[in-house]
Amino acid sequence: MSPETRARAAVIGGSIGGLTTALLLRDLGFEVDVFERTPTPLDGRGGGIVLQPDTVRWFAERSDQNPSTLSTSTEYVQYLGSGNEIVHRDRRRWTYTSWGTFYRALLADFGTDHYHLGEFACGVSQDADSATVRFVSGRQAQAELVVFADGITSIGRRLLDPSSEMEYSGYVGWRGTVPEHQLPAEVRSLLGNAISYSVVPHSHITLYPIPGETGTGPRDRLMNYVWYRNVPAGCELAEMVIDKRGFTGTVSLHPGQVQDRYVDEMRATAAQLLAPAAAEVVTATEQPYIQVVSDVRSAKMADGRIALLGDAASAARPHAAAGTAKAAADAWALAGALTDSDGDITAALRKWEPAQLELGSRLLERVKEMGERSQFHNTWTPGDPSLRFGLYGPGR
Repeated sequence: MSPETRARAAVIGGSIGGLTTALLLRDLGFEVDVFERTPTPLDGRGGGIVLQPDTVRWFAERSDQNPSTLSTSTEYVQYLGSGNEIVHRDRRRWTYTSWGTFYRALLADFGTDHYHLGEFACGVSQDADSATVRFVSGRQAQAELVVFADGITSIGRRLLDPSSEMEYSGYVGWRGTVPEHQLPAEVRSLLGNAISYSVVPHSHITLYPIPGETGTGPRDRLMNYVWYRNVPAGCELAEMVIDKRGFTGTVSLHPGQVQDRYVDEMRATAAQLLAPAAAEVVTATEQPYIQVVSDVRSAKMADGRIALLGDAASAARPHAAAGTAKAAADAWALAGALTDSDGDITAALRKWEPAQLELGSRLLERVKEMGERSQFHNTWTPGDPSLRFGLYGPGR
């Protein structure tokens, strides 16, 4: 776009998908503002991200920051038996980062001058020339393009597809991290160079090492995990997701806010059920937290000058480790459609939408099946290639 015709873009949601989108739109010549609803810089609570090609593409192609400084890697995928024996192992390299590390790197590239905290979008309207976003603060933002990248509870999705609703999967994910150097030497040796699984009836845990807040070295790395456990919908779940302050978490409970009785039960069960190395990590976690595993999908990702992206459009269970990759893929595809549109934003969104809807639908179907196999059917078989990570398919 030439300086005389610079269009404005408003990105709602300042997380990884929103920042990736904002960077790509700015590279196309848009004047971009990002509006994040939280009043303080985002905190990923130390959670891990598997770095698939779409996720890391910005740093590989456009950034001065070296992706290797943001990540750890492992060489194997392995399944552990009840006595820590390796019951299956494949040589397959994966790289990882921590949510906070990746977010801060993207924000460093975008800068903070046009990154606005504490702005909660509550409405949007549009005409033939522009769209206007309204915020609870009273602020309004007018732009030729509005992208909602505001996550699983997206306001944008509710506006574009009011019929879409989150559906609870029947299980939660217990998450946490432990400084790797604090683990026993035999646990570090067993887990440090692999994605490790411990599969038990109606449950499984995945573990892998990620960067810490201070770097990627041996004294910095964290062992990250997610342990999927069935919790029936209704009273049992409703009681579990009330935090220590008495507030209800519909999506997650933050570290330090899970009721102690649930943490105590989780630790005791880990010691009884999981492979000892996995149990060692879980029981050593100072402040584990809970993710309520749900599915949601919008029937629309575009309407005029308004787009939905990433989890705002469809949120998939974590089993394929593809949530951030899908958001990045949506953003890169949007940038490509805009590049090819000769300035016609609405035409670009119409062109972009079908393939991204299909991508989200395929991913959602696959992770639902993966979750059902683990949590309800007990057919999650060690080494089954259909269970591999990947946005576009197992291992892809």
